[in-house]
Amino acid sequence: MRRLHLAVMSSAVILLAGCATATAMPEARDQSTAIPFAGCDQVACTGEINGAAYEIVMPETWNGTLLLYSHGYRPAEPFPPNFNAVDTSAVPVPGWESGATGLGEAFLERGYALAGSSYRSNGWAVEDGVIAGEELYAFFAEQVGQPKRVYVWGDSLGGLVTQTLAERHPEWVDGAAPLCGVMAGLEPNIGLALDTAYGVQQLLFPEMQIAGFESYEDALTNWEGAASRLIESARDQDTDAIARIFTIAAMVDAPGQTGTYDGSSIVSRVSGTIESLLTALAYGTVGQQEIDTRFGGNVVGNVDSDYASRLDDAEREAIDAIGGDGAADRFVAILDNGPRIEADPAAQAAAIERGGNPSGAVQVPTITMHTKADPLVIVQNQTFFKDRYQVQVSEGNVRGGLVQLYTVPPAEYSQEEGAPYGAGHCNFTSESRIAVIELLDNWVRNGVYPGVAAIESAMGTQSGYDANYVPGPWPNPLAVVTE
Repeated sequence: MRRLHLAVMSSAVILLAGCATATAMPEARDQSTAIPFAGCDQVACTGEINGAAYEIVMPETWNGTLLLYSHGYRPAEPFPPNFNAVDTSAVPVPGWESGATGLGEAFLERGYALAGSSYRSNGWAVEDGVIAGEELYAFFAEQVGQPKRVYVWGDSLGGLVTQTLAERHPEWVDGAAPLCGVMAGLEPNIGLALDTAYGVQQLLFPEMQIAGFESYEDALTNWEGAASRLIESARDQDTDAIARIFTIAAMVDAPGQTGTYDGSSIVSRVSGTIESLLTALAYGTVGQQEIDTRFGGNVVGNVDSDYASRLDDAEREAIDAIGGDGAADRFVAILDNGPRIEADPAAQAAAIERGGNPSGAVQVPTITMHTKADPLVIVQNQTFFKDRYQVQVSEGNVRGGLVQLYTVPPAEYSQEEGAPYGAGHCNFTSESRIAVIELLDNWVRNGVYPGVAAIESAMGTQSGYDANYVPGPWPNPLAVVTE
């Protein structure tokens, strides 16, 4: 992929301006800064609760606020494209479990108590993650000390767990910070993963299986075959295949910019697009197999999908520039006339009920943050959630406010060093994570709504925060916005 050289036209990236706002203002809370607690010499700060390992870390002087963290997706088997070992460790703050304790130390110095756990199962374990959060909070409140404030936060799938906890438990959750979260829920996101697999099958790899996997090994074999076809197409400088790759990416809004590739040249853009598609394909194969097993059948289908409607004029022009006049029309015709996958109604209902489906009925002050170029949980998750939130506002079901923050990467960065922020999944600076919690704390404790000036001051100049960036609509217009 690094040796690929193409002298072809690349499409322009259109940035939409604007920012999400909210008006709810909580009452100022207890201002105590030194709350008594039982230390780890009195209470087991590490252990296991109903099959989930937990860890609690206390500051020298506790400010009364508990930060309850939910970790992201952990595969049940080694997962492509990285194939990291299966992990079941507790995570009280990002990086802590791997020895990167700087972020945790910064929170401890500010007086926050940290707590987090694993889940009793890996995979799409939202239900188990919610239970783990509930049980860890109860343990902390009973054994360590009664928090004056509880802020739930988490990354990726943990962001979905976080929002679910906040919607279910406003009696003890005071604020929420879902980061790089699966805010559209399971079904829309896995639907896009299926769309990606379907696109690869129809346009590049006809022998690929995209549903009904019998085992992890079966799903992995199909991912490996698709990955080889994508990478070989780029390496061979096959412009027709590359136009097909761009067609698949356009219909699912897969970014051409990632944490590795800045997308500033056609070579980099093709490489970034393939990296994004390989990531989505992992969830359309190995992830899909685990999810369908968990819920008892195909949780998503594409029977009603209209793929031609997913491409705008600029995307069609870019595809035609690479594949020849009429290429985009030819490719979407193939997609719209291919054999479809049907969802199993019972499995789909179970997935919606237990797999994470935020209503948007925000009950507490909530700050989300997302990178602009996220190849795994696309940034349009925030648009989907905002649309649901606005519906709930109109129906009078919202008691908290919503602020959505976005980080945008530099225009160029080296492949070796990667993006410092703004591109890649959950690729935030520690300073921006601290800023989110401090803004949330000021909102909850002092009733100070985080406006743009306050956000810019807290985030600093090296976080990539962009007050004017707003993501586009969810790629599939048929996705359900309301419950």
